[in-house]
Amino acid sequence: MRYVIEVNRMQSTISESTGEVVQAATRPIAAPGPPRNVAVDAYRGLVMLLMMGEVLSFAAVARAFPHSLFWHILAYNQTHVEWAGLGLHDMIQPSFTFLVGVALPYSIHSRIRKGQSFQKQLAHTLWRSLILIALGIFLRSTHSQQTYFTFEDTLTQIGMGYTFAFLLAYCRPRWQWIALAVILFGYWLAWAIYPAPGPNFNYAAVGVPADWHHNFTGFAAHWNKNSNLGQAFDVWFLNLFPRASRFVFNEGGYLTLSFIPTLGTMLLGLRAGEWFRSAAPKIPVKRFLIAGTLLVAAALLLHATGVCPIVKRIWTPAWTLFSGGLCFYFLASFSWVIDVKLHRRWAFPLVVVGMNSIAAYLIADLFGESIQRNLHIHLGYRIFQLFGTALEPLMFGLVALLIYWSILFWMYRRKIFLRI
Repeated sequence: MRYVIEVNRMQSTISESTGEVVQAATRPIAAPGPPRNVAVDAYRGLVMLLMMGEVLSFAAVARAFPHSLFWHILAYNQTHVEWAGLGLHDMIQPSFTFLVGVALPYSIHSRIRKGQSFQKQLAHTLWRSLILIALGIFLRSTHSQQTYFTFEDTLTQIGMGYTFAFLLAYCRPRWQWIALAVILFGYWLAWAIYPAPGPNFNYAAVGVPADWHHNFTGFAAHWNKNSNLGQAFDVWFLNLFPRASRFVFNEGGYLTLSFIPTLGTMLLGLRAGEWFRSAAPKIPVKRFLIAGTLLVAAALLLHATGVCPIVKRIWTPAWTLFSGGLCFYFLASFSWVIDVKLHRRWAFPLVVVGMNSIAAYLIADLFGESIQRNLHIHLGYRIFQLFGTALEPLMFGLVALLIYWSILFWMYRRKIFLRI
């Protein structure tokens, strides 16, 4: 008999992507659900490890080895690109969002099997959306003197789009594809109509330095940093909330309105989840690869022609297609290795993390600094210089990451899974 700790008496969207039924700690499972999708758990675990792995500080090591291509490649892929393009780190948020979409068919089927009405499911979905938004704002406010209202982080973006994804999950596949097309084209059209910055636009006033060489020219200038439709919306919207000072711009260029194309990423995950369920017990690897190739090709065409650049920070429609295609590739790879070739043992460390993604998120975001500070307090600094000062940040990060994983393993062994 399996039990879980339930947060706010709700189940986790992420864990439900595997189809396993989990209930409150005081209620035993009445009937077994479908077996867990280990490939999805492993993919989710990789995503969370990439996020927690920031503690490895590859950039600091790369600075100590300025002529090492190896360390510079690792450092590049542990940071977000400044504007167009991507590194591996840029795939964390779209993968997390994509897997929320993969979860939806399993979640809905689980609740229908329990006899829940559509109205009850919708109420639960709305409550979950609010909790995700509130948790995102809470985590962003931990270093503020007051509540820091911001809506561009991963949890709030998912929360703002999740209810819409749930409603679309009840539609036929044709209408889901139509909805995706309408969302992406409509969002693209709104940005295209909004005036592009002119040649005399004061970029310095919106936090873009004069020597910043990532702005586009021509039609693609509609998607330049902090001079676009999303920026104008945030100057109005974010200043409706109490703030220590008036909002002028986001230093990274991130936007509230990105939740709209982010919903598109969830819908792509929704289709993947439904393909999983409809093809069972077969694994639709070929379909994943075809979908991924078509999406990536379409995105590259839009980017190359200047119709819509691939920019993760503002989640352009081209980025939705491009990152969604890569998510299909990741899913196909994990499914082929784990479910087709049946190589599963290697994935166990990832599964431990993937089955408790909310806990992993909180450990890294809420408790990571405390764990790292206590490592230095109790172990000092010299112990991490065993292989020289240049590798000290890496050795320190490895110990911290091992502690993160050990906490999750302890929870895994005791069947403790945090749910939202």
